[in-house]
Amino acid sequence: MSDLYAHERLRDLLHDASRIAVFTGAGISTESGIPDFRSPGGVWTKMQPIYFQDFVSREDMRREAWRRVFTGAAGWVGKEPNAGHMAVARLVDRGKAFAVITQNVDNLHQASGVPERAIIELHGNASYATCLHCGTRHELEELRLAYDAGDIPECRECGGIVKTATISFGQPMPEIEMKMADEAARTCDLMLVLGSSLVVTPAATFPVIAKRSGAKLVILNREETPLDGYADLVLNDEIGPVMTAMVPTNG
Repeated sequence: MSDLYAHERLRDLLHDASRIAVFTGAGISTESGIPDFRSPGGVWTKMQPIYFQDFVSREDMRREAWRRVFTGAAGWVGKEPNAGHMAVARLVDRGKAFAVITQNVDNLHQASGVPERAIIELHGNASYATCLHCGTRHELEELRLAYDAGDIPECRECGGIVKTATISFGQPMPEIEMKMADEAARTCDLMLVLGSSLVVTPAATFPVIAKRSGAKLVILNREETPLDGYADLVLNDEIGPVMTAMVPTNG
C-alpha cells in the first residue's frame, strides 16, 4: 500500500467515525524526548525495573526509586506535548474522539489539553504520588523536601509508604480504569492505536476487543506489531506529522 493511499484511507476512516477511542503507547511520546522502554536506548536497557513487592518490602529499593524520580533518570516527566498529542487533543475537542486510553505515565495528554474525563491511564501517572495505605495524593515537589534531607518520602496523613502513581511490575492493574477501557473498546466505532508495540498485556487486548465488537482498527506505529494482520489499516510512520496532516489546526 502506497503512503498516499494509506494516508487517504486514514483520512476517510477518521472522517467517517463518530466515536473514536484513541489508544496510545510510548511511541507517541518519543517525539517529545521521552524514551520508550524496550528499544535500544530505552529505559529498561539502562536500568532494571523495580518490582512492586520489592518497593514495598525493601527500604533500599524505595530509596532507589525516589532517586530515579528526583534525578530524572527515567526521563518520564518534565517534557512538553508534541504534535501527535496536540492532534489527539483536537480530535477530542471536536467531538470525534471520546476516550484516550494510554499506556503512558508522562501526563502529556493532560498537558495537551485533553480533559481528565476523557483520559484512561492504564499504567498510572508519574507526575504525582499517592500513599499506598490511605490513598492521599502528594505532589512531587512536596516530597522532594524529604528526599533532599536524606529521608525516604512518607505520607503526611498516615505515615504510610508513598509511591509515584504508576503501576509497577507486579502491581495489580487499576480496576476502574480497566473497566473504563473495556467499555470504550466495546462502544467505539474506530480504535486508533498510536505508538504502541501492542505486546504488553492486558493493555494490548483492548484493540482486539474493539475490533471484535465491530470497530475499525488503525495502527500507526514506526515498527510492526503483533496485531498488524488484524487491523483495517497499518501505517509505519511518524505520528506527529501524520496526525497533524489528518487533524489540522484549522480543520
